Parts: sequence; structure tokens; C-alpha cells
Amino acid sequence: MKKAMAYILPTLLCFVLGGLAGWLQSDSIEYWYPYLIKPALTPPDVVFPIAWSIIYLCMGISAGLVLNSGAHARKGVMTIWFFQLGFNFLWSILFFVCRSPLLGMIDIVVLDALALLYAVRSAKVRTGAAWLFAPYLCWLAFATYLNAYILAMNGTGM
Repeated sequence: MKKAMAYILPTLLCFVLGGLAGWLQSDSIEYWYPYLIKPALTPPDVVFPIAWSIIYLCMGISAGLVLNSGAHARKGVMTIWFFQLGFNFLWSILFFVCRSPLLGMIDIVVLDALALLYAVRSAKVRTGAAWLFAPYLCWLAFATYLNAYILAMNGTGM
């Protein structure tokens, strides 16, 4: 049961924080985001919850692999995991709730670095944990592009 909880709890945390972020940003998604100038590559709204569901599942399983590894380095790796999750949640607040593409951009650059650092460090503990972060890293690269474009075309929002 303890091994299963190492997968369940991080996955649940990802989904709870994602749900909370979605609830907090819902007003901005309805009344602010549709009116921003966005790139032609912006996916339809239906893509976002699907992508994030897959990403959160992969993030949780990745954390579970690290937690169940028994490796000495797992504490440091999980510290990075928690920090990147915090910056992930904070991005929604800064970009949507504060309606600030500039603060969102600053956050997402830090988030990119933390997620990449987690992938590199987790690879030394469990290779599969790093590979499970690949979809997230790809999505973050795309989200960084979207944030940068929105910032360039709409201003700082401050």
C-alpha cells in the first residue's frame, strides 16, 4: 500500500492544484483571455484540459517512481519536483488571475528550468521518471512560446 500511495498522492496533488488553478482562473478565461491577441498556433480551448490531464498523470507517476526508488538522491529530486509544481500553479495565478503576461513569462522561464532540472536529476534515480516528464517539457516549451507571443502582442498587463 505504501508503494501505491507514492504514486497516488503526487498524482492527486497535481490534479487538485490543477483544479484549483482552473477554478481561480475561470473568470479571466471567460472575460479576458478570449480578447487577447494570440498566435495562430493557439490550440482550441478543449485541448488544454486533455493535455493537462495527461501531463498531471505523467508527473504523478514520475514522482512515484522517484519516491519508490529508495535512492539516496530522491529527497533532493523530489524537492525540485515540488518547486516546479509550485511554479506551475503560480503561473496560472500570475498570468490569468493577475492578468499579467509579463509576470507569467518570468514564472514560466523559471518553471522551464526547474522542470528540466527535475528531468535531468530524476534520470539518475529512475530513467522512466525523466521520460515521463518529456510531454510536460514539450508542453512547457509550447506554453512559453504562447506566453511570449501574448506578451509581445498585448503588453505586460500591469
